[in-house]
Amino acid sequence: MNQVDAEGREDHPLLHRLVRDIATRGEGELTEVVHESHGGRLIRIAHIQPVNSIGWSTAAENIGPAL
Repeated sequence: MNQVDAEGREDHPLLHRLVRDIATRGEGELTEVVHESHGGRLIRIAHIQPVNSIGWSTAAENIGPAL
């Protein structure tokens, strides 16, 4: 796993690069990956911002580099 700061943000290798979300097939810039506790489990949430649209979040496992 990548390094995480005190606020729960992960130093992900695709940060500020164009990524694709396999769940929505959307593409945009990966702006951050945060670690959040839900129901006693730690989950990784990726935040994606497309060029001319509203950003969204998805499970970090759903992202990969855009081709």
